Amino acid sequence: MSSTELPGTRTAAEPSEPRTTRAVRVADGEELRSVSLPGLTLTVRARPGSVAGLPPALYVHGLGGSSQNWSALMPMLADLVDGEAVDLPGFGVSPPPDDGDYSVTGHARAVIRLLDSAGRGPVHLFGNSLGGAVATRVAAVRPDLVRTLTLVSPALPDLRAQRTAWPTALLAVPGVASFFARLTKDWTAEQRVRGVLALCYGDPGRITDEGLRHAVEEMERRLALPYFWDAMARSSRGIVDAYTLGGQHGLWRQAERVLAPTLLVYGARDQLVSFRTARKAAAAFHGSRLLTLPEAGHVAMMEYPETVAQAARDLIVDHGGS
Repeated sequence: MSSTELPGTRTAAEPSEPRTTRAVRVADGEELRSVSLPGLTLTVRARPGSVAGLPPALYVHGLGGSSQNWSALMPMLADLVDGEAVDLPGFGVSPPPDDGDYSVTGHARAVIRLLDSAGRGPVHLFGNSLGGAVATRVAAVRPDLVRTLTLVSPALPDLRAQRTAWPTALLAVPGVASFFARLTKDWTAEQRVRGVLALCYGDPGRITDEGLRHAVEEMERRLALPYFWDAMARSSRGIVDAYTLGGQHGLWRQAERVLAPTLLVYGARDQLVSFRTARKAAAAFHGSRLLTLPEAGHVAMMEYPETVAQAARDLIVDHGGS
């Protein structure tokens, strides 16, 4: 989703190609850097810990989102972890991957390569929506990289998806994204943002005027990117493919293999990930903690960052955060 931004932001030039005529916002206390890997360039939004030597954390956003989706939560944990949020390939300021792989496995591979290149593991790993599926796969296949796992509305397979989630799933159908782009070519960025907020927030009224303005500016920036719709369509297809994958590579099976202490966060007003999957997830992730928020939607870390931060803090402290 298109993210809101914190008040009192500064503007930084985009650190990686392709450059656009607009700049991306960086909250006070954050830093952007570009990480170049073979066939892949990732933008990382860092929120350094308040003191040196804190354990590392990595935050992974959802479909259509960016590292900005974590800007409300990261400062609330800066006394506990040294935080970094990644723009997945094709999202935020990260350009598309050279191989065009937007599958959940492809995104997970990008996260693993980032962690391996920096030598930051094991990290306290956070994921929302698509990022939750990605984080689940990372934790299952590379347990050495994950100290604790916090998942906010993770996109785990649900073959009885809510009707409100169908339009997002339809983006996976070849030709639908380009058709939708043509159909909505006259929509303003504000119209698009308000639609996204209505879908992702339990109460869109919680968005401040300043937050809405920043989200509109970010939407305008993204719409100017030539690969915007392709990244959305291919990543949507990656989620659908992951939902139909069975056996040991299925996401539910991998959830059962996760060894890291896990916190699950679900919003009762979530229109994209069904609230009914919360209990199934709690059973799949052995020994996990479950936080349910009656008024929250799909992005609880943006709507209720204080509550999510406290639950994450308890998990980290209880499992040797420092």
